[in-house]
Amino acid sequence: MIKKLLLLTILLGFISCKEDAVNKPDNLIPKDKMIDVIYDLSILDAVKYQIPTSAVTYEISPSKYIYKKFKIDSIQFAQSNIYYASNYIDYKEMYDEVIKRIESKKVVMDSVVKRQEKKEAKAKADSIKRIKPSSIKKDSIVLKKGGIVRKMRRNALQSK
Repeated sequence: MIKKLLLLTILLGFISCKEDAVNKPDNLIPKDKMIDVIYDLSILDAVKYQIPTSAVTYEISPSKYIYKKFKIDSIQFAQSNIYYASNYIDYKEMYDEVIKRIESKKVVMDSVVKRQEKKEAKAKADSIKRIKPSSIKKDSIVLKKGGIVRKMRRNALQSK
């Protein structure tokens, strides 16, 4: 009984002394805005890794773009990210929201790509149909005989 009471006292001592691992920063980015920032950074990083030359060619820095778009600075973002990351459950919920947004956009983009592919296939089929039969030479016939290809004029065939 004494051991149980001692264990309970020690456990209560640890629980009551719990402090936040990371103090809340003064300029904390609100949770909804932070989700938007993480989402945009994810999209820009995906583009950067899919088309590596795009960032160099257009001199794009995803971080600078995000800081300017959301009117934040790198220190504010870093402090807010550390604060949110210190609470694993909330941080995971934020990233789950980001993943859900990406998945919904992926469905939309897949349908757009399929539509575009259908248009291109139809355009290609239409261009093949537009070849005029008059552009094909009617006066020559190709005969294969013993692996040798000979072109003969119809007139020559008719004369035999």
